[in-house]
Amino acid sequence: MFRDYLHTADSTNELTALSDPTARNYPEPALNAVRRFTSVAEMSDSGVLAVLHTTQSRFCSEKLAPFADEIDKTNDFPRMREFWKEAGELGLLGITAPVEYGGTGLGYLDHVIVMEEMSRASAAIALSYGAHSNLCINQLVRHGNTKQKEKYMPKLITGEHVGALAMSEPNSGSDVVSMKLTARNEGDHYVLNGNKFWITNGPDADVLIVYAKTSPEAAARGISAFIVEKGTPGFSTAQKLDKLGMRGSNTCELVFEDCKVPAENVLGPLNKGVYVLMSGLDLERLVLSAGPIGIMQAVLDHAIPYLHVREAFGQKIGLFQLMQAKMADMYTRLSSCRQYVYNVARACDKGHFSAKDCAGVILYCAENATQVALDGIQCLGGNGYINDYPMGRFLRDAKLYEIGAGTSEVRRMVIGRAFNSMFK
Repeated sequence: MFRDYLHTADSTNELTALSDPTARNYPEPALNAVRRFTSVAEMSDSGVLAVLHTTQSRFCSEKLAPFADEIDKTNDFPRMREFWKEAGELGLLGITAPVEYGGTGLGYLDHVIVMEEMSRASAAIALSYGAHSNLCINQLVRHGNTKQKEKYMPKLITGEHVGALAMSEPNSGSDVVSMKLTARNEGDHYVLNGNKFWITNGPDADVLIVYAKTSPEAAARGISAFIVEKGTPGFSTAQKLDKLGMRGSNTCELVFEDCKVPAENVLGPLNKGVYVLMSGLDLERLVLSAGPIGIMQAVLDHAIPYLHVREAFGQKIGLFQLMQAKMADMYTRLSSCRQYVYNVARACDKGHFSAKDCAGVILYCAENATQVALDGIQCLGGNGYINDYPMGRFLRDAKLYEIGAGTSEVRRMVIGRAFNSMFK
């Protein structure tokens, strides 16, 4: 389990540069610069967090980073199931799940750290990890009954099964109430008809949390959550989507045609699906906000050494003031985002949940990650614009976080409404 692995790690080891700048034959001083600039300010309250960073960094550098470019190019990760089981063996998949169900029993700060380091290696696979570990497993932890937890969580936590959450539809994303998927009560089961779209892990998922209208006339008060298993009659997946970024994090449409789901698979209270969804959405935003942090770190892993190897006008380009400004801007964006996310995660671990801050962290991190990726491309110049270097992948992956899990515009609305509610 992860706790055992954690204690075997040498907390004094410097963090590995997951995106592997050593492949570019950078000299040792430049590589040391990459390792040194990784601020440890966020680890000051616990040596365990430093060990967690190092352990997860080591795991991802060995098991994931070497495949990141090929995953992006082919939009496929052939050893996905193998990686999932390896992550399960470490306890990463059920990191916030209770120990009695096979989980690791850690907190959201730990979850954020794992998400960050995995995103540093491959943002696409980390997105699938977030959908599995938070959107699916954490919903079961928070709202499942004992029977549901005992049935579904063990295999999700070990990595034998892949999990997903299905809320979005072709014409219903942020506007949850407009969803069209219906669930008709037939006594001991419900019959689902309709479809879902943009579903991360959809092509691979064995267990899905699906939202449907059980009382269409009741609008938001008529939505319920269901646990749907792969292979359920009437349930199928359509063609995998060919996305701009996050390639290899498989996404598809789900189709429900007279799909019979047992009544015992209703997750949480009937007709309270919006509560189930929204109560988990804040934590979804928090955990996923670590994705942009990992991307920003990966950008610096490549850009900083490059600036101290590439020469122009007789000197390393990193010595030019304009490039120093780029380094400063990228570093401060990364550091401020990391501190914001870690502080909100610590608050959540203490039971203090804030919708505006959970929306705020992913808003701030997503937009900064896009800018840092653009700056990284600029630092590499022409090399930043060719696919022999990963900067383009970082930019394409970063952009997803301004759209998925609620757009930047919706996040601003959530924050604004939170302030307005104080004056009612």
